[in-house]
Amino acid sequence: MRLLAKWLLSALALLTVAYVYSGVTVTSFGSALIAAAVIGLLNMVLRPVLVVLTLPVTIVTLGLFLFVINALLFWAASGLLGGFQVSGFLAALVGSLLYSLLGLIIEAALGGLFTKSRPPAT
Repeated sequence: MRLLAKWLLSALALLTVAYVYSGVTVTSFGSALIAAAVIGLLNMVLRPVLVVLTLPVTIVTLGLFLFVINALLFWAASGLLGGFQVSGFLAALVGSLLYSLLGLIIEAALGGLFTKSRPPAT
């Protein structure tokens, strides 16, 4: 249930990014659902590999290169899909930052929403 809620909210977050920032375009909610799934898959599969491969650069830049990795994955997702467009690298950087901030809010909301309350220890 939590995964489904996160997926739907991530699609809404992507629509919000497209509404707020003109460099990102999403044609429909269905496209946003697919794009959110593709972004999630790219972050799950490719991001760890890219982080390890670029570790020296990431250390030298004090972690700021991770923003570049996020932007590249966001931009790559737009290249794979038809209903999700990013106008360039700078747009991908801004879009990925906004999407990540909304993702943090979603994680915080879902963390509190789906945690089970435990009875006090005796």
